Amino acid sequence: MQIQPPVINIFEKAVRKAGKYLLRDFGEIENLQIQSKGLGDFVTNADLKTEQILIDTLKYYYPEATYITEESEKIIGNEEMIVIDPIDGTTNFIHGIPLVGIVIAKIINEEITDGVIYNPILDDFFWASKGKGSWCNNNRLRVSKRQDIIDCIIGTGIPHMDRIYPQYLKEIDAITKNCSGLRRMGAASIDLAYVAAGKLDAYWERNLNIWDVSAGVLLVKEAGGRVSQPNGESWDIHSKDILVSNSNIHEIIQEKLEII
Repeated sequence: MQIQPPVINIFEKAVRKAGKYLLRDFGEIENLQIQSKGLGDFVTNADLKTEQILIDTLKYYYPEATYITEESEKIIGNEEMIVIDPIDGTTNFIHGIPLVGIVIAKIINEEITDGVIYNPILDDFFWASKGKGSWCNNNRLRVSKRQDIIDCIIGTGIPHMDRIYPQYLKEIDAITKNCSGLRRMGAASIDLAYVAAGKLDAYWERNLNIWDVSAGVLLVKEAGGRVSQPNGESWDIHSKDILVSNSNIHEIIQEKLEII
């Protein structure tokens, strides 16, 4: 078992504290007060409360850091950047679907160095630090070894409302007829964690934000997987589109998406 670095211990303290609050509200979904935040995008009181718990906890240890969060304005600090998504999978959460992730990642000089994803409903704690591997509940994670796409399960996001882009149905058609099935988890962080864990063999999605994928990217890399944009170009923290895989089927999926 890998000993968790101090930064991961701090992140774990923050997400578990916030997770207790979320778990309580998950048991009372009907009573949640939900306000609209644009078409198909909702923010709950739980979102805002969770974010505040995370920021308050982290600021004790990193008072001078820059904070980027989904729900609030950027907090300007030093070059050490902490990225937060209080509930990745908010729509799942408010519908009582237990696939959600509390995400924290640290970025220095545009490189993701540490990250955690915590699903308080299932009590799954994923973490990764550069050079330390990927872990979930003290178990080392490795990407799958499948080499034939026909045997693979691929994750994706299905856009809705104003997020729809012209070729998404063609992309789904190109992939789904060549694999064992598609999965749409509804939380990018969970998709990425599941690729790292070998539960999914690959995953692609477009129009994402850094708080959606930050920790998951590091999990996949440290589990032996590959990360790029769907067109094969290098992925960085400014990229909106992503393709991750077990490495064995990366070019195959890339080719299927490129011929559209």
